[in-house]
Amino acid sequence: MSKSYVNLLDLASGNFPTMEGKRRRFPRVNTAPGNLSDVDDDQARSVSSDQPSSIASDRMIIVANQLPVKAKRREDNKGWIFSWNEDALLLHLKDGLPEDMEVLYVGSLKVSVDPREQDDVSQVLLDKFRCVPTFLPPDILSKFYDGFCKRHLWPLFHYMLPFSADQGGRFDRSLWEAYILANKLFFQKVVELINPDEDYVWIHDYHLMVLPTFLRRRFNRVRIGFFLHSPFPSSEIYSTLTVREEILKALLNSDVIGFHTFDYARHFLTCCSRMLGLAYQSKRGYLGLEFYGRTIRIKIMPVGVHMDWIESVMKVADEESKMAELKQKFQGKTMLLGVDDTDIFKGINLKLLAMEQMLKQHPGWQGKAVLVQILNPARGKGIDFEEILAEIQESCRRINEQFGRPGYEPIILIDRAVSINERICYYNIAECVVVTAVRDGMNLTPYEYVVCRQGITGSKSCSNFDGPKKSMLVVSEFIGCSPSLSGAIRINPWNVETTGEAMNVAISMLDSEKELRHEKHYRYVSTHGVAYWSRSFLQDMQRACADHFKRRCWGIGFGFGFRVVALDPNFRKLSLDAIISAYRGAQTRAILLDYDGTVMPQNSIDKSPSQKVISIMNTLCTDPKNTVFIVTGRGRESLSKWFSPCQRLGIAAEHGYFLRWSQNQEWEICRQGFEFGWMKIVEPVMQLYTESTDGSSIETKESALVWQYRDADPGFGSSQAKEMLDHLESVLANEPVAVKKGQFIVEVKPQEVSKGHVAEKIFSSMAENGKHADFVLCIGDDRSDEDMFEIFDNAMLRSTLSPNPSVFACTVGQKPSKATYYLDDTTEVINMLKCLSESL
Repeated sequence: MSKSYVNLLDLASGNFPTMEGKRRRFPRVNTAPGNLSDVDDDQARSVSSDQPSSIASDRMIIVANQLPVKAKRREDNKGWIFSWNEDALLLHLKDGLPEDMEVLYVGSLKVSVDPREQDDVSQVLLDKFRCVPTFLPPDILSKFYDGFCKRHLWPLFHYMLPFSADQGGRFDRSLWEAYILANKLFFQKVVELINPDEDYVWIHDYHLMVLPTFLRRRFNRVRIGFFLHSPFPSSEIYSTLTVREEILKALLNSDVIGFHTFDYARHFLTCCSRMLGLAYQSKRGYLGLEFYGRTIRIKIMPVGVHMDWIESVMKVADEESKMAELKQKFQGKTMLLGVDDTDIFKGINLKLLAMEQMLKQHPGWQGKAVLVQILNPARGKGIDFEEILAEIQESCRRINEQFGRPGYEPIILIDRAVSINERICYYNIAECVVVTAVRDGMNLTPYEYVVCRQGITGSKSCSNFDGPKKSMLVVSEFIGCSPSLSGAIRINPWNVETTGEAMNVAISMLDSEKELRHEKHYRYVSTHGVAYWSRSFLQDMQRACADHFKRRCWGIGFGFGFRVVALDPNFRKLSLDAIISAYRGAQTRAILLDYDGTVMPQNSIDKSPSQKVISIMNTLCTDPKNTVFIVTGRGRESLSKWFSPCQRLGIAAEHGYFLRWSQNQEWEICRQGFEFGWMKIVEPVMQLYTESTDGSSIETKESALVWQYRDADPGFGSSQAKEMLDHLESVLANEPVAVKKGQFIVEVKPQEVSKGHVAEKIFSSMAENGKHADFVLCIGDDRSDEDMFEIFDNAMLRSTLSPNPSVFACTVGQKPSKATYYLDDTTEVINMLKCLSESL
């Protein structure tokens, strides 16, 4: 064991140390001449050039746990024989990519390669297959794959909670550390290949969910896509994972995150909302998550099958004797077929019990109906494998004893690896394919079956190809392909009686109905193949990454809290030196400050201003050149009380509906004669939603009503807010009010009342008194403050400001904004104001 694998605790906590020791590097693979230097592994380094590379052609680097390559030891035990794994999805996805796009694969091999042979094997795979193998040390491999992947993630993503040590096991941090280390070893292989300005990196499945963080940490602008091939569980299930936030944040370092179904995507988005406070939006046909200025696209696209490959295999299978042998064996019988991996989530025993139920309820099928169940070998050391297999074998024995007779067994169990050629022969003969998985990411068995039943032109052996095409499917509603197979009979596999009845209906259905359903399925499957899927995913990656080089990017945070902030090139941190210099040189200054989140922290329980803030306000107001305003949504009573020591401070309360220039002046009202009869309409509606939404409340202001749901369930509160918004807009259609949804609030207020309008009014009044501001500082932190930031161009056009004013529109926090500047938090805001107050 090398020193590289010693400090796993650092890795697990997100402190990524430099891998020690010397390691061999692959030559960088280029599509155009040029010198690319090695990129070293220091965590502090981050490569992000401002201009794209001069290399002309994009490349796709596909990263997965396993390479789409088969490896077999030579008979003389000297070296290896490699070949493409034609059954691998990753091999066929390149058919949807542009012809001139070079595709490279990074992943591990299924076999163990002696360290002395690894260099030679790597070179052969790179030269002949464009593959770069990642060799994991045996102890890391065991903990990574059989440990964390198969005993933590895989059961949890399939809705199994770790109730006890023998059902998934309690969280084992050493397995998590191995998972992180394995992901870093994959990352190092990608680094050896990547040109970060030109290449796309497409990461596959739950084995590599933290890899995006390693890549984004090194290359801020690298183009990353991630596709999850398993289900994503509901937030109630996922929230039990000890490292739930670390994995979510790691995934959010991707540009596109793909799922097979909307359900899986919805669960992921709900987890981001509940655990990270992120809200998603539908943007012109796609779902997007805003994360520190970056928009992560959520892609919903079920994968398909490779039509050309299946048809080519069908031609070979058609020439083999196996087809004729099976036709003769099952002559006069009606075959139902199941093809499943041997694991606890495939519901195989439920299928056998449903077959038993069908034979009991419909005895006419006894002696005629046969269920052939193919058990593919398990992909790893899954949970309870021996128990599941024993249960299947016992059910098979019992049912065959009960309903079998000489020459007839109702259930035929094939407990071995079955080649694709043999599987196609079974597809061709089966009247119906039955899938009873209790949870499965996609499951392409029904797609393969539909393609095989369509047949190929000029087939010799299968009579199905001579006449009309027909097929029937009985599929679990809990698998990813179910929504796309609208002609299938969908079942709840836990209900054995209804599943048995569905199997009876499927094989008893009229041929004309079977033909119609088959036609519908084949039309979908043939047009939504693996090439269609990969092409669509690449297009989304291209759209998501189109602005990478138009934005300023930098990384912040430590460990798995690391993220990249991407902002407009003109958006920058407010410089103290610059603002103090402009402040000193100005003759007429306007300072407009939001309250909550700007000079008062959002999470503060005591909302009254500190003595330090009062002192700063007084000092600023004392200068006759200054006009200082607090512009906030809060009511005037609390503001008058809090800022009573500040005699010359202006206050714009309730977003400017009430305006007071100083303490010895009267309050001005934005719009005289405004009627508030609409409140009698709004309040009962808000009360209705408050009663049905635990954690919500109504805030009554003089000019507005606010329904807030900050303490409610995030998902339900947001849903109720949308419903309330529609309800209020409907009943207030003829009222002179505006209904707006903000962060955890729905607010109804008079039209033309906003911070933008009050800012314009302040500047206009100053101009009427001969005070054209040549220094403007405007600071706020939320959506209502954006109205202030966007009015400055208009104000200048109307000559309410001086001809060349120094304008500092500043938001609090690094986030997309109409402001030109930002400060990180309220502490920086107060310190900056203190510096201004002391600068003269």
